[in-house]
Parts: sequence; structure tokens; C-alpha cells
Amino acid sequence: MSNQAGQGTASSPEWMRKVENLAADVCRREGCFLYDIEFTGLGKGRTLRVFVDRDAEGGSSIDDCSNVSKGLNEILDADDVIPGGPYNLEVSTPGIDRVLKQPWHFEKAVGKKIWVKVRAPLESLGVTDKKWKNAKQVESTLSAADGEAITFDEKEGPIRIPFSAIEKAKMVFEMQQKGQKKK
Repeated sequence: MSNQAGQGTASSPEWMRKVENLAADVCRREGCFLYDIEFTGLGKGRTLRVFVDRDAEGGSSIDDCSNVSKGLNEILDADDVIPGGPYNLEVSTPGIDRVLKQPWHFEKAVGKKIWVKVRAPLESLGVTDKKWKNAKQVESTLSAADGEAITFDEKEGPIRIPFSAIEKAKMVFEMQQKGQKKK
């Protein structure tokens, strides 16, 4: 996958954009890519979480997380990039029930089951079918994603949801029965 850094918002502080770019560089060097990054907490409870992934089957490994953690920690400590004193660094994979935030997250999830919570009933987005019009959540297989919206192809008709209407979204883990192929 190409460099995924630079996805931060314009409201992100300059130091956080720098951390994101550094994390993306370290990930690339280790053969994986930056999936997401977040900084939470106050005082001694501050935590920088870095989520790494690979395009290969099975995603990233514990070794990837360890290598990114060591490499990023060296750079962040040497350059003192994060203001405000001590913080914890956590590097992990996004997991099988990964959060979907960026348009490219959704593009990678096409053909997979996801859960989406929207800010207002689907009727406000033009959905008129009685089964869906009052719904504020959809859990189904994602059929399409582009730079503006995601689409579910339901038997009642397509449901198109602009990114601006999405409050939360994540992948849904589906357990496969032994001997069954994934749909």
C-alpha cells in the first residue's frame, strides 16, 4: 500500500502531523503501513497509539509492531517531538474489528461486512424504504466506497451514505464454520 500518512485533519496540531509522518516513515521502513494514529489522555495518562498493518494475507505481526515501536520510540525520544512531558507509546494492529475512519479504510473493506452508525435516520439521506428509513445503523456487506460515500446493495435497493453522515464505523468479525468458504 502506498503511504497513508497525511490523513490527519487540519485541526491536528503541527507536532501531531509530524508524529504521523514519522510513524508512516518508520512503518514503510519495516515493510508495513500506518493504518491509524491517535493521542489520548491527560497528565501521566497520555498515550500515543499507532496502528500498523500489511497488505499481505494475515496482516501485520507482533514483530512488525515491536520493530515499529522501537524505531519510532528512538526518533520521538531523540527529537522530543511530543510536547507536555511523559506519555506511553502503544503500537498494535487495528484488529479484526478495526475502526473505519478514512475513505481508504472503507475502500479496503469493500466486499466485507461492516457496521455503520449515522448521525441521523437514513431517511434524511434519501432512503425511502420502510425497513431502512428510520434506521441509524447498518450492518451489512459493503458493496462500494469512493472518495465521497459508501454503498450497501440491499434487496430493498442501494443505501448510499456520505462520509459526512457517518458517526462511527467498524469491520464486523464473522466466524467461519469449518469446511465453509467465506462468502
